[in-house]
Amino acid sequence: MKGRGCWDTASLRSFCSSGCLNKFKKDDSGDDDEATTPADKNELHHTLKNLSLKLDDLSTCNDLIAKHGAALQRSLTELDGLKIPSESGEKLKVVNERATLFRITSNAMINACRDFLELAEIHSRKWQRALQYEQEQRVHLEETIEQLAKQHNSLERAFRSAPGRPANPSKSFIEGSLLTPKGEDSEEDEDTEYFDAMEDSTSFITVITEAKEDRKTEGSTGTSSVDWSSADNVLDGASLVPKGSSKVKRRVRIPNKPNYSLNLWSIMKNCIGRELSRIPMPVNFNEPLSMLQRLTEDLEYHHLLDKAVHCTSSVEQMCLVAAFSVSSYSTTVHRIAKPFNPMLGETFELDRLDDMGLRSLCEQVSHHPPSAAHYVFSKHGWSLWQEITISSKFRGKYISIMPLGAIHLEFQASGNHYVWRKSTSTVHNIIVGKLWIDQSGDIEIVNHKTNDRCQLKFLPYSYFSKEAARKVTGVVSDSQGKAHYVLSGSWDEQMECSKVVHSSPSSPSSDGKQKTVYQTLSAKLLWKKYPLPENAENMYYFSELALTLNEHEEGVAPTDSRLRPDQRLMEKGCWDEANTEKQRLEEKQRLSLGAGGWRPAGPAAAAARRKVRPVTGRAPAGGKGCPGGGSAGTDSGGACHLPTHQPTVPAQQRRRRMPTRHCGLRRGWTR
Repeated sequence: MKGRGCWDTASLRSFCSSGCLNKFKKDDSGDDDEATTPADKNELHHTLKNLSLKLDDLSTCNDLIAKHGAALQRSLTELDGLKIPSESGEKLKVVNERATLFRITSNAMINACRDFLELAEIHSRKWQRALQYEQEQRVHLEETIEQLAKQHNSLERAFRSAPGRPANPSKSFIEGSLLTPKGEDSEEDEDTEYFDAMEDSTSFITVITEAKEDRKTEGSTGTSSVDWSSADNVLDGASLVPKGSSKVKRRVRIPNKPNYSLNLWSIMKNCIGRELSRIPMPVNFNEPLSMLQRLTEDLEYHHLLDKAVHCTSSVEQMCLVAAFSVSSYSTTVHRIAKPFNPMLGETFELDRLDDMGLRSLCEQVSHHPPSAAHYVFSKHGWSLWQEITISSKFRGKYISIMPLGAIHLEFQASGNHYVWRKSTSTVHNIIVGKLWIDQSGDIEIVNHKTNDRCQLKFLPYSYFSKEAARKVTGVVSDSQGKAHYVLSGSWDEQMECSKVVHSSPSSPSSDGKQKTVYQTLSAKLLWKKYPLPENAENMYYFSELALTLNEHEEGVAPTDSRLRPDQRLMEKGCWDEANTEKQRLEEKQRLSLGAGGWRPAGPAAAAARRKVRPVTGRAPAGGKGCPGGGSAGTDSGGACHLPTHQPTVPAQQRRRRMPTRHCGLRRGWTR
């Protein structure tokens, strides 16, 4: 044992003194102040090979430490078992040799670690400089490409203005030309924007050419040189339409929201993965509005549709319809509270023909899953209807809210029929942190008469993304797939559109995919969000319209959401009483429904469910039915086809004739 220990000691000393752990040190010592140049592949391969050898050295030392540590432990165990004093000297000598061997091995391990650290520090600085160099080169390349785009446009403009050019230039130049005075060509070019086209969706990169106002010619006027054609003037000031004046004075505030504490986790820990509509929740999570009223709140920017009635071009009309679809999310940026789940048969009617020019009617037509039918009539010449089902799931850290069903919009004069679906809403930081809401997903708006389409993309928030938060992008194209407008903005602030005057393919990217570059005119504002009322943070962040939705009115139907007692108590700040009343109403509904649900009865209802819809060409999906005893069915998109004619009876009589037959609301909200 003694001889083998001496041999191990000698071999390890020879290994450490031979420079095996330091043979690459001279190769790794570099000047930290050397010029910033990218390392070639050979240098990188050599560096990685050195690092691999260093790791092998560390592994060898680790094995030796483990081996000699175990031998030392055995020697110490044998020393403890000694009984004869004569053997003590020899055993102690062996222990001493083992301890010396372990110390040498440990020192070798430390030296190897130090060498590895020095090597890593040297090359990490090199790699950092190389990365910085690559970033600078990328920025320089982007600037060069932008300059090339400007020069290309200048050459194209010079070709068009050349006196000896061919009589019939290429089609691409004709499509990109603008009918502006010759002296304003330079300014026109500087006001032109370039958009990368959508790839598989509506995501694209935007490259904007900076405008230089000081480059006007002497003969040019002070007006902008980029003027849209007269056909586009209907879009001018689309978001600046004044609000209608009402003869009825509406309320402008509600009682402030009380500050009640609640143990959130004690309620939510048993809700993970479950459908939230089936879980009884206290009113602490709610706002004093019903889901039917929230659906009606989407009509706040109805003036966009009033403006769209006067559009002579279907693609221009599509721009305003797209802006209207985005505007429905503007109130959700601060509205993190949950609206009340409507009872089966609950209704909400908004008769604002005098100031808003529309009348809206909602009814809860299914309990599980919760579905509502919504119909809107406008005296300006459009109607909107939908059947929407809200599916929500608690995922632990966030809640996903997925509206199911299609929204239909029809303009009577042109016959244009638009259909789209809502995006997914996500409420984050349910357990810890400040609650915030985000919209994500794609929306496709289709005009079933002309087959025009608008692809909208709601970009989800990402900490690592360079895109602006809550960004929305889109492209409006005709039935042939030709792009006419590019849309951009945010769902909580505003939307703009830019007319496409020329498109051309770009160079293939690194992944081999090719995009289309859109040359557009300057952007025009389609929609801008109204400012919130004063003290809105203490009134559930309600908008001006939302403050009036639950205002008490005489003559409404007994099933109207305004008469719901638990919702009214919460609005007044009596949350304990509201919780008690909410439990009473929910229990009453459960007893009324029993084991089954409500379906329209009779052969007329069955025929309506089987009927193929003329717009989508599909049979309905067999839902719970629509109000009116089955006179209207549900298509595959979940849209409720309600009658488009307007009753001729007075408004007060119409309210009294609202349906009140459903389950627990047969006599309204009474006990």
